[in-house]
Amino acid sequence: MSWESGININNVSTIICGSHIFLGVGAIQKMDFIAGQLKAKGVDSLLVMTGKSAYKSTGAWEVVTKALDKEGIRYTLYDKVQPNPETHQVDDAVKTGRDAGAKAVIAIGGGSPIDAGKSAAILLEYPDKTCQELYEMKFAPEKAVPIIAINLTHGTGSEANRFAVVTIPEKEYKPALAADCIYPLFSIDDPALMTGLPADQTRYVSVDAVNHVIEACSTVLNNPFAITLSKEVICLVAKYLPAAIKNPKDLEARYFLTYAALIAGTAFDNGLLHFTHALEHPLSGIKPEITHGLGLAVLLPAVVKETYPAAGAVMADVLGAIVPGLTGQPGEAQKAADGVRAWLRSVGITQTLADLGFTKDDVSKLVALTFETPGLSGLLGCAPVPSGKEVVERIYTGSF
Repeated sequence: MSWESGININNVSTIICGSHIFLGVGAIQKMDFIAGQLKAKGVDSLLVMTGKSAYKSTGAWEVVTKALDKEGIRYTLYDKVQPNPETHQVDDAVKTGRDAGAKAVIAIGGGSPIDAGKSAAILLEYPDKTCQELYEMKFAPEKAVPIIAINLTHGTGSEANRFAVVTIPEKEYKPALAADCIYPLFSIDDPALMTGLPADQTRYVSVDAVNHVIEACSTVLNNPFAITLSKEVICLVAKYLPAAIKNPKDLEARYFLTYAALIAGTAFDNGLLHFTHALEHPLSGIKPEITHGLGLAVLLPAVVKETYPAAGAVMADVLGAIVPGLTGQPGEAQKAADGVRAWLRSVGITQTLADLGFTKDDVSKLVALTFETPGLSGLLGCAPVPSGKEVVERIYTGSF
């Protein structure tokens, strides 16, 4: 059975590639060109959003400031973005940027700084709105100042798509926002900036990309473009993740993992996501210390088990590089789930929900948050099987 049999040819797909991305070793040097483009657009002041240290330790900051200084563009630095960023941090950054007259945003880091930067770019155009209002979906953003994304991890794909995630800590909500106005104007994917990623972070960000495509290929909105990208992502991660774990300085491995994450971000921009992301957001909404990719990995086998019977024709083909021998028959769901779990263990990810600090008594709260958190219902609605509370509960329970 081939993946083509899993396509509904009556679905009219929108094929999207929304950002101009520089990919390759040394791509950070494109900052000279980017700064020139910003200056030509009248940008004379911008806000830089990043985390505490990687923007400097990778060498990215030195190149960025040199390019901005050359064009006479002023910059205001906000370097307090944490993993799983929160709404109040974005509001603080926006105030800093607004006071400085920022007309664009440069985000340097992984998904957290890029998503926070995208959010700030919207709010700089909406001075009467807050980040919590944005992520409670109280208004639909139609504009944002230009966004430049300098990616320092090979995982989220945020440098290539129209999605952002920020946590509302008071409500333990981690909503997902989608808006066409937050495609980065330019993005930089330079694998040389990623050689300092620790082994665990290398695992988790790569598994984030894997999750993106296992979901994107199997939604009710899947399409040949998303599926073709998805299959390539799994092949590349299967081949190059072990190499990057073994030798973090392996630029070839980092290059192809970076490319895999980039096209995974494009895949779910076109095919969207479903259960794994919808159910992970409550995990790190409650416990922000949980790395997003790890939370996804813990849930993935149970999600595969639930969705394979409806999407086996596609998933068997896409998963071939990590779970060989699947034929797409519904009765293979457990085999597919066990194969995914075995592959995760082979790259050093063995944790369960219990290892993340949850008990089965927490399941009812997690289920409630999955359905209450703004934006997650859209993901649930894309699942290839009915996404009622019973299914969500089974996935959580099956992840212990």
